[in-house]
Amino acid sequence: MTTFFSYPDPKLQKELRETAEAIVAPGKGILAVDEVNEGIGKLLAAIGLDNTENNRRRYRQLLFTTETLSEHVSAVILFDETVYQKTDDGTPFVELLKKNNIIPGIKVDKDAVPLFLSQDEVTTQGLDDLAKRCAEYKKQGCRFAKWRCPLKIGENTPSVQAINDTAQVLARYASICQSEGLVPIVEPDVVLDGDHDIVRNQQVTEAALAAVYKALSDHHVFLEGTLLKPNMITPGQASSKKNTPEEIAVATVSSLRRTVPAAVPGIAFLSGGQSEEEATVNLNAINQVTLKKPWALTFSYGRALQASVWKTWAGKDENTKAAQLELLKRTKANDLASQGKYQGGAKTSAAVKSNFSANHKY
Repeated sequence: MTTFFSYPDPKLQKELRETAEAIVAPGKGILAVDEVNEGIGKLLAAIGLDNTENNRRRYRQLLFTTETLSEHVSAVILFDETVYQKTDDGTPFVELLKKNNIIPGIKVDKDAVPLFLSQDEVTTQGLDDLAKRCAEYKKQGCRFAKWRCPLKIGENTPSVQAINDTAQVLARYASICQSEGLVPIVEPDVVLDGDHDIVRNQQVTEAALAAVYKALSDHHVFLEGTLLKPNMITPGQASSKKNTPEEIAVATVSSLRRTVPAAVPGIAFLSGGQSEEEATVNLNAINQVTLKKPWALTFSYGRALQASVWKTWAGKDENTKAAQLELLKRTKANDLASQGKYQGGAKTSAAVKSNFSANHKY
């Protein structure tokens, strides 16, 4: 019978719920540092550094050793390599984060590949050995995971095939994570690429989220032990019409109210190529919307927390403290925005520069 299934063990429910709620604690959000080696290599090349394991380690050490980071950041998403790296004094990054009351998490998808017989659409791979990898990451100290499925808006996309694929892959991923004691962050990402308007984005996002939560229900995923990482509802990067933060906020909150169950503890938005300041201002507007919002609404930003850090650091050790101050400015700004209290003024070195890149891969 379709209605005959088991709920997770109460002990596991408690563990998952407590972790999910801690990640979206008031005034805190997620620092996403899960760029693949190829992705971080482009950033290193831009400041004249080779893409070596040690240079990647040096940069991430800068982030993780930032004093008082935990005042604004509850959790960090790591890449596989980073889970096993250490600081200069030999302290494992995971242990350093835990000592500073920051929850370590891990990117577990293995990136997007073409979806056969589709119009330039993709599917995300990595399910085959996921349970084994989750068990290992849990052993290493990670408490949550993240999996991204991008959807692109075009004249005939996203297709029903792509939306259904996204929903089923995310649901299977979430179920496997919970079976190994990790909180799954579910990330259906309707990307900025395209010239569509805000209405089209809202329609697509609502269709995608509705499919995702139907699939999560079908797979008996424990929603109280999950988080959602969606896009904000904005016009496409090439759209001729721009919208105000207030318009973006109303469209975003409306789409979430129509599709996301109240059992989900929190929603941590991706920045999706917005500039640092845009991502903060839009998050602030979202939290100021007067519509009822049963979830915590916060941030899970990568580029929108790090653009100024990269520009300031420039690969030089003598710039470390200045770069860390840039990170603190942006995390504090988003701390305030997650409470609807940001009033502007966090002008970091790359604050208004767009972080958009076409067909972006993390």
